[in-house]
Amino acid sequence: MKGRNQKEMRRMVVNAVIFAVVMALTFWSVFRGQDFTKIMAAVRQVSGTHMAAAVFLAVFFVAGEGCMIWYLLRGIGEQPTLLRCVSYSFIGFFFSGITPSATGGQPMQLYYMRRDGNALSASSVVLMTVAVIYKFVLVLIGIGILLFWRKPLRIYLQGYMGLYFLGLLLNVVLVAVLLMVMFSPGIIRSCFCGIEKVMIHLRLWKETESRREKVELFLSGYRETVDFLRKHKRLIGTTIAGTFVQRCSVFVLTAVVYRGLGLSGTAVMDVVLVQAAVYIAVDMLPVPGAQGITETMYRSVFRDIFVGNTLVVSVCITRGISFYLVMLVGLVVFGVSGRR
Repeated sequence: MKGRNQKEMRRMVVNAVIFAVVMALTFWSVFRGQDFTKIMAAVRQVSGTHMAAAVFLAVFFVAGEGCMIWYLLRGIGEQPTLLRCVSYSFIGFFFSGITPSATGGQPMQLYYMRRDGNALSASSVVLMTVAVIYKFVLVLIGIGILLFWRKPLRIYLQGYMGLYFLGLLLNVVLVAVLLMVMFSPGIIRSCFCGIEKVMIHLRLWKETESRREKVELFLSGYRETVDFLRKHKRLIGTTIAGTFVQRCSVFVLTAVVYRGLGLSGTAVMDVVLVQAAVYIAVDMLPVPGAQGITETMYRSVFRDIFVGNTLVVSVCITRGISFYLVMLVGLVVFGVSGRR
């Protein structure tokens, strides 16, 4: 157990170093050739009301996922507190931000949910349901933009249209895979059997009947939870509606920054839809927090919206609040949770 903890700690340190290097390169790219003093002066000119609204939307975006986790866990009979579920969300955001393709978030969420006494099967199904709906809503938004806003999208994205289609395709594939796994426990059993054979071959595990009994017990609870959710469509419908509001909050944040900088030449809805397009394009890229590519694409597609020096200022505020600030909050929540 001690060796495993040390291995996990080393992996976390490596991810954190990679995150820090990518962040440093991103900051260098954004601020290269810019007068940092003038940028900070422009940031300070944004009204406190708009800045507070942007911070609220960023926090709401992450906390909203926690609300969905709480709602589904309560719906299937678990008794977690809302505050604790929100903490799972911030921990997930932090670890998603420091791992490629956001792969580290859900395992850490599952660990803390299990540690707090929630059933492993119920926690697994809830996290998978939240993930499927999260991606499903993003796919719906992406398809809606293509169907009803295609011409303006091409004008704004230009050379990034291919990346937009790739991001949308990857999300569609992920939704399909998650649904397959969610409704086919046999896939989970096959994956476990494959892992078990490898671990036994490497002499890291011993072949025991009790381990397989635990897996079958988990799968039994997993099937029961999936069947429960399938029969209670109101839970799923409410979660989809809540996730749509949650997803849109981070897109609206950019429009709040736009207004906060005193700009008004572009319709607010256009700002929201362009931000949604950027998010869809970079969401699945294998870079911690999609750093670098997000800022690069943002500066390209928003250059005719945030005119003059407001473009770099908007990058600082939008990404600073919606990603780096929330990452910091997630780190603090993780630190506090680790002491419990």
